[in-house]
Amino acid sequence: MPYEEAKKWRKGNRQASYYADDLKRTKEEKKRDDAYPKAVKPDEMPWEDSPHGKLKHLAREGINARIKDIDMYMQELPAGGRSGKHRHTAEELMFIVEGRGYSLHWDVDFDLDEAYKWHTAEEPKRFDWEEGDLVYIPVNTVHQHFNSDPDKPARFISASNRIYKTLGWGDVEELEEAPPFEKKTGL
Repeated sequence: MPYEEAKKWRKGNRQASYYADDLKRTKEEKKRDDAYPKAVKPDEMPWEDSPHGKLKHLAREGINARIKDIDMYMQELPAGGRSGKHRHTAEELMFIVEGRGYSLHWDVDFDLDEAYKWHTAEEPKRFDWEEGDLVYIPVNTVHQHFNSDPDKPARFISASNRIYKTLGWGDVEELEEAPPFEKKTGL
């Protein structure tokens, strides 16, 4: 019968403070954000020798909290070198700062039963790039980057949306590690 909920909606004694908590959190977050600088200097951006390679983190939770939706790092591929091979939920953009090379992308499909079961394509697609290019990596694509120049390093800035992590879908899977990175003068 229509409007029967009018007889039931007032039932229950459970109390909450969700709205008040949101107001408090928003106020605290604004205060915290106001304390972060709008310009972050290179010496404040941490380096990481990761399984994916040598990374300089530019934007990430905990580095500069003003940036809430993007993770970004710069990666250098040594002369003739390569990155690790990995897959992550978030799509990714790569801006090529220096050098030339290529990326291999393996499409991924899945079955969903009690859990995801990933199926990676046998053959990758190759995308050549050089300084100034922008490379798009789709959601869940297995990928790996290669420096084609045997004499000079290649550098790129990688950015991905943090929303997948926020929603609990921010998985990353390293399938093949990068070779050990040798730090060059000037890094």
